[in-house]
Amino acid sequence: MAGKKRTEVDWEDVRVFLALGRHGSLSAAARALAVNHATIARRIQSLEATLGEKLVERRPEGYVLTSAGTRALAAAGDMESSVQTLRRGGADEAPKGLVRVNASPALSMGFLIAQLAALPTLYPGLDIDLGTDLRAVSLERHEADIAIRLDRPKDGDFLARQLGAMAYGYYGTPEVCRQVEDGAAPVFVGFDESNAYLPDAAWLARAYPGARVAFRANNQVAQAIAARTGVGLAMLPHYIGRREPALRLCRLGPVMPPREIWILTRRQDRKNLAVGAVVDHLIRRFAEERGLFEA
Repeated sequence: MAGKKRTEVDWEDVRVFLALGRHGSLSAAARALAVNHATIARRIQSLEATLGEKLVERRPEGYVLTSAGTRALAAAGDMESSVQTLRRGGADEAPKGLVRVNASPALSMGFLIAQLAALPTLYPGLDIDLGTDLRAVSLERHEADIAIRLDRPKDGDFLARQLGAMAYGYYGTPEVCRQVEDGAAPVFVGFDESNAYLPDAAWLARAYPGARVAFRANNQVAQAIAARTGVGLAMLPHYIGRREPALRLCRLGPVMPPREIWILTRRQDRKNLAVGAVVDHLIRRFAEERGLFEA
């Protein structure tokens, strides 16, 4: 009947709402789904009409979820997980579906990629999406299923477990290290200006005020590559520096204190087999590689 209010939720509406909730703008959601802006807007209006609640508000900085939208996004994320499980077929106990992990670029490139890429081979029904953002993505908004963070979380209704600790040292070529250890003023490789707020960059600036930073990059894997040229010393986590055969650890201090590494998941995902398999695998691998990370 033409004028009858629809009472059943359309999965396509939900899928579009998830994209908008995660990306925060019509254009980003449209790119992610390969549709146009009008389709995104129409689907959101359709879902709001079905649920009878305003889910998003348009502001200058983008689309923001209302309180009803935040609740709906959590439910929509659960629906997405269920749909992925159904598409994989079967109800056995093997982990299945897509698990989205978020971590910093350096930790991802320097360690996590190799660990996570092995999982789809161990579990043929499991897919991994690794996002390498410096910004902290939201688990509540279902932008990721697992977040790996440095330093103990201060708030949030999450399950948080410590993976280990990450210690630092100054790494350079043997010639650069010899010069510094003989008394030459250190020249550094560090973070670019847009990332000068990061704890590592801020600590180095306090410890060596006025020191020359000859090369800047936005992550420590790139900084290690630059240090191989002899341009300067890079203050690196040991898990990066120790794996660079062209670099050695310099006798130089002070050095940044170790930082804790934590893995975060949503409480409602504590029985999710796929998320649990990824978490267990990472806890095991960090424990096995403890010597790589610590001083």
